[in-house]
Amino acid sequence: MSKETKQVQVNTVKQTRIIRYQNGTAPSGDDDMLIGETPVAIEYNGIAYTVMMCTPSDLEEFAVGFSLTEGIIDHVRDIHDIEIVQACSGITMSVIVANRCLNRLKEKRRSLTGTTGCGVCGAEQLSAVVRSIQPVANNTSFQLQRLDSVLSALSQAQSYNRLTGASHAAAFINADGEVEIVFEDVGRHIALDKLIGWICRHRYQQSGSILVTSRASFEMVQKVAACGIEILLAVSAATSMAVELAETLNVTLCGYCRPGRMNVYSNPQRLTE
Repeated sequence: MSKETKQVQVNTVKQTRIIRYQNGTAPSGDDDMLIGETPVAIEYNGIAYTVMMCTPSDLEEFAVGFSLTEGIIDHVRDIHDIEIVQACSGITMSVIVANRCLNRLKEKRRSLTGTTGCGVCGAEQLSAVVRSIQPVANNTSFQLQRLDSVLSALSQAQSYNRLTGASHAAAFINADGEVEIVFEDVGRHIALDKLIGWICRHRYQQSGSILVTSRASFEMVQKVAACGIEILLAVSAATSMAVELAETLNVTLCGYCRPGRMNVYSNPQRLTE
């Protein structure tokens, strides 16, 4: 990007007063922490695209990752500038992209507001849901004995979740089998987009794996394949369409990743002892 991005400082965690009920004790007042959830309007070259509900942190990475996984850009070089402005009702991200990318907006422009949990909200046509993506390469492996350590590292890195119990996370596991960075958000897709944005900006394509705290639905597989990641590990289960897409795109898809165990749904050749 040709210019520095501009970050908006917004509280991502807020304190509130609650009444706590517990068996065997009288109701009592207590303080609790809530994760932030803010409408973020995304526009490209002044053209409104969609509004997503997300945690207002790491928004530059979100802008890059979302633009790539939506198919609006092909590379981070296609983004010339990102301006993030806070208003009384939310945040606006104004993304300036190469002119050749604008033609795609007519085909991909959403008609509805996106939610925290939806990766395809507002798509006007079925053809806009499943994109044409090239299968990924075979340059990555994951050592099974590293599973317990990366799960532990992910849990320790989830600061928002420790405070609120309400965030999803996506982690990048490098070629040495170590968790290098973790992004959190109230939306599972947005946490993944933030991570993908970071991967693209730091040129870590095809050199590691991604671990997410959610289920693995087809759009999660689609997102990781769009940035060239070959291995997706999910703490919860996979859907049938996710498995079919993973097989088509040559992605290694694993679910129910828990200490000492996992379910391998596709392309097990990248998992080593």
